[in-house]
Amino acid sequence: MAGTATPATKLLDKHGIDHAVHSYAHDARAESYGSEAVDALGDTVGVTAHQVFKTLVIKLDTGKLAVAVLPVPEKLSLKAAAAALGAGKAVMAERTEAERSTGYVFGGISPLGQRKGLPTVVDASALDWDRVLCSAGRRGLEIELAPADLVRLSGAVTAAVTAG
Repeated sequence: MAGTATPATKLLDKHGIDHAVHSYAHDARAESYGSEAVDALGDTVGVTAHQVFKTLVIKLDTGKLAVAVLPVPEKLSLKAAAAALGAGKAVMAERTEAERSTGYVFGGISPLGQRKGLPTVVDASALDWDRVLCSAGRRGLEIELAPADLVRLSGAVTAAVTAG
């Protein structure tokens, strides 16, 4: 697919991982990038909102950045994410430090192919699906892949990290 090469898609290609890249017209006025992806791709790709995962960069109480990947409709439990990554607490990372560390623009941060490989936790619900979608590293671009491949290539642990 022309114009869809990102560090994330290149990583998948390099490892021979079966995946599909889905693009949609990103609206610069969108306030929720994940919801925009769900709305744009839900019917055309045939996935539910809980199969589309967002990537959030957090800062652990150790001072290190980390990544939490969870279904778009859910809220992140910072406490659960921190615990899964061996820390006591976490807060949301500042936008500029998230972009600088991952090499991706806010709203297009992928859990794959980041500039600096960050410790990652993927919500355990991902394993309930045959395929999930996550950012391909650009707003308006999503990768569809097997959750086991997402976990393996991101070096993630899995845990329940949603709030409520």
